[in-house]
Parts: sequence; structure tokens; C-alpha cells
Amino acid sequence: MSSDETTVPAAGPGDGPEDSPFRHERTARDEAPQFVLPLVARIERAGPPARTDALETAARAVLVLLGDERSLGDGVWAQAVRDWQDARIRKVVRRARGAEWRRAEALEGITVTGGTAEVRVFPPVPLDGWPKDLARLQVSGTDLDDPEPPAAPDPGTPVLWLSPDLEMSAGKAMAQAGHGAQLAWWELSDRDRAEWRGAGYPLAVRTAAPEQWARLVASGLPLVRDAGFTEIAPGSCTVVADHPALRRVAS
Repeated sequence: MSSDETTVPAAGPGDGPEDSPFRHERTARDEAPQFVLPLVARIERAGPPARTDALETAARAVLVLLGDERSLGDGVWAQAVRDWQDARIRKVVRRARGAEWRRAEALEGITVTGGTAEVRVFPPVPLDGWPKDLARLQVSGTDLDDPEPPAAPDPGTPVLWLSPDLEMSAGKAMAQAGHGAQLAWWELSDRDRAEWRGAGYPLAVRTAAPEQWARLVASGLPLVRDAGFTEIAPGSCTVVADHPALRRVAS
């Protein structure tokens, strides 16, 4: 799967652009203790999930954790989430099956289910402080396919548009979709967040057409750029988060 970090031109919540958690150059965030958001995808040999469903489920899992009451205010995960967001925003996607998945499910976290996919998200942990049952899981070695091309998104559904110019493993793309969902969440008003949460975080992940991608990158919508530590070149634009509420602001 994939370990990721991103850069974007916009800042995170409460940050000036000079101290965004996604800037690729070194900032004060690099001096803070570094945390990572673990995600584990269930990938059984006999029935692996469809690729697009896995990407969408991973993105929703990030949103479910961010919107969970345990991550907010004085919640039991809130300090870990704040520490994670005060440093670099890292996500690591690993895979599990059988007994590995059962051990992962026994750890504190949230399992999010899609049509064919299951992804469990855990509160952030220090880079060097992974629970042993997660640390032993594989990061690479699995890719996924769609049995048929995904349908066009329903009108009004938030869409995380992937770059048509980049080839990414399933794990890399899952992490990038999670970054895009997180950027959209940060940009939304409290009211729009509540509406999205109440609807169950509907979203779609699709690959943009080349001519559409150029417009999306220039649109002012939240844009994910990769730091270039795995698979693709530094500064590559990977995802545009096209939420209807943000489209109104960008236009």
C-alpha cells in the first residue's frame, strides 16, 4: 500500500500559508513530533475489493475519524488528532486478511464499509509508535482493479478527482483520496460539515479527463500535491476535491 505526505498551496485549519502542514519545504511543522494516521484495508485473496470502492471507502474513513466526537474537543482521540495536524499530515495504508484483519479490528478504531471494501481507520500514532499488530502488516505488494468502469457520479455528490497523468498503486491512491477528503473537510463551514456528516459522507472518486483536469487544477478548489517520497515526483498534483459547497466559493 502506501505511506504518504502531501503539499498544497492552501494552508490547513488556522494556519498561515507559510506554515501549512502540506508544504514540501521544511517548516516549523517538521520540528514537531511526527504522527501518522493508520488505515488498514481488508484484502482477502478470494475476494479483493474493487479499486474505486476501496479509494472511496478510505476517503470516507478519514472523514469519519475527523468528524467523530472522540476526535473533537475533549474527546479521547482529540489530542492525538491535534498533534497529528500540528505536524506533517501523513497517512499510511496497509493491508490485512484473515487473522491479521481480526487482530486489527480488535484495536481501537473505526471500520468503514463500502460496497466491496472494508477499511479500518485508527487514531493517529507516533511515526515510531505503531501498535505491533499494525506495524507487522504489509505496506506494498497489492493492487486492485475495477471489474467495470465506474459510473458517472450522481449530480451534487462531492467528487475527488484523480489526475489522469499519474499512475498510482491502490494504496497510494487511497492515501491521496484521503488527503483530498481532508482538505475538503477543512475548507467547509460548520454547517456544510454537519450536512455532509449527517448524510454519511457521500463521495465519489474518479479520474478526470485530461482537459477537465487542467480546469480543475486552476479552479481554486482544494488541490493535493505530493511531496514525492513514494511513487511519483515531488510537487505532482494528485487530487482535486470538488465539493459543491466549495465550488460555490471557488467560483
